Amino acid sequence: MKIVNRSLNPLPNYATLGSSGLDIRANETVTVMPLERVLVSTGLFLEIPAEYEGQLRPRSGLSIKHGITLVNAVGTIDSDYRDELKVPIINLGSIPYTINIGDKIAQLVIAKYERVELDEVDSLNKTDRKGGFNSTGY
Repeated sequence: MKIVNRSLNPLPNYATLGSSGLDIRANETVTVMPLERVLVSTGLFLEIPAEYEGQLRPRSGLSIKHGITLVNAVGTIDSDYRDELKVPIINLGSIPYTINIGDKIAQLVIAKYERVELDEVDSLNKTDRKGGFNSTGY
């Protein structure tokens, strides 16, 4: 995958051999107030291959320790997007949180996807499943 790095940070990397996400770092210092939403610069520009997408995900440590997560839970980066990768952050905690240049703020997972052709019909095949939300228990 091609990447342009205009940040002050090294290229994103996988922290361990078993990591599925690349660590994404902040390229600016910003203080996020409780319940405030900000778009944090990374200085990265991607060329994701056709038939792949980028999935921007929160970091569990930031979420549980500080209430810092992504505004949209998981962000989708389409393969034809070429602008700077920015991370939409929200502070769900009760105190201000400062993100510094170089801090790991998200993970980027690159995944293959399938496009489907929609077939509009009047009804769907039945299944044995009954109901929706929590219908299968905990």
